[in-house]
Amino acid sequence: MQVILLERVAKLGQMGDVVKVRDGFARNFLLPQGKALRATEANKQSFEVQKAQLEARNLETKKEAAALAEKLDGTVYIVIRSASDSGALYGSVTPRDIADAVTAEGFSVDRRQVVLVAPIKALGVHGLSVVLHPEVEAKISVNVARSVEEAELQASGKSIQELAAEAEAEAEFEISELFDDMGGAVDEDADLS
Repeated sequence: MQVILLERVAKLGQMGDVVKVRDGFARNFLLPQGKALRATEANKQSFEVQKAQLEARNLETKKEAAALAEKLDGTVYIVIRSASDSGALYGSVTPRDIADAVTAEGFSVDRRQVVLVAPIKALGVHGLSVVLHPEVEAKISVNVARSVEEAELQASGKSIQELAAEAEAEAEFEISELFDDMGGAVDEDADLS
């Protein structure tokens, strides 16, 4: 099916382009979301009449998105989740969770705008992008931790595995000192007899 794009669509074309797409993609995505019109003669003529208005509206929304992207770029959001000792999450962090965290900080972001390359299934700081407009994208980071204190440690650059190794080494040191103290007590008892 041939359609006229009403806005820029990634990997497809710019506003006003007449492109050939699969029928299902047009019927299920492009047409219902108002991103395209069927490429009939009547629609081509009506598009030419509305083209100036569409371009002006697109430019306005792009400016708003660029201003928001400037504020969002490089920000870090904390998401608290339960996880195993090895750092694997009991579930995953979804785009909805990230959108909720960003919205809680005062920005208006929809879950469909959050782009995850791979699902987040481990503790740590993860980078991702938020598509605010077809031509504007912001890079943010999500700090997934079990507690706020752990998030602060992760933000300073330590991983969960490093923290676990440090805690284990500290526990082993305390146990060895305890046994050394007990061994000294046994030696004193032997000296007394």
